[in-house]
Amino acid sequence: VQLQASGGGLVQAGGSLRLSCAASGRTFSNYAMGWFRQAPGKEREFVAAISWSGGSTYYADSVKGRFTISRDNAKNTVYLQMNSLKPEDTAVYYCAAGRVVLGIANGYGMDYWGKGTLVTVSS
Repeated sequence: VQLQASGGGLVQAGGSLRLSCAASGRTFSNYAMGWFRQAPGKEREFVAAISWSGGSTYYADSVKGRFTISRDNAKNTVYLQMNSLKPEDTAVYYCAAGRVVLGIANGYGMDYWGKGTLVTVSS
């Protein structure tokens, strides 16, 4: 699976962005998907995950209630809607694919990674 994330940019605190991750190659609907982020000087961290069907979603506590992960299997795309953005959300955001959504939510089992997209939230 090849993954390409897009949609990052500069936004003011309180604003919104929607990230997209387009997949190609193997059957997208066979994979659970996740979003991770890495801020400058920090380790990569889990943000959100979604099962292959979209029926189960998981979020990091820091984004719960503000971010929403979704997917469109017909378009081979997973999304991350980010609302009420904060300066601490500034990071490079990566999408990943794996077989088990709970694995992704716990930071393991990612088989494929996309290149990141930068999100900068100004105060």
